Amino acid sequence: MSDKQSLVSNAFQTFMSEAPEYAQAWAGLVQELASASALDKKTQALAYVAVLAALKRESGIPFHVQSAKEAGASREEVISAILVGLPAAGHVVTQVLPAAVAAYDAD
Repeated sequence: MSDKQSLVSNAFQTFMSEAPEYAQAWAGLVQELASASALDKKTQALAYVAVLAALKRESGIPFHVQSAKEAGASREEVISAILVGLPAAGHVVTQVLPAAVAAYDAD
């Protein structure tokens, strides 16, 4: 998928268009946190996918799976990142698997 904007959830698109000052502040914070991380981009992207899965945040999965893929993550690594939370979070992590696989395979 070349157009990552199409992967952004409707809720987040609404946030960006209806509250641009908040969205800009949020984006700045996200960039600063990413810069502060000791993790490489691929590891950070996979960890983020794992957190989204544990929190059942399926709406963010397509965008962040594509980010992980662009950072060099394989399909198997994305699936493993989601399932790493299985012991701690339980079966809920599997709920994002269909969206993750679809997002990874779409190209």
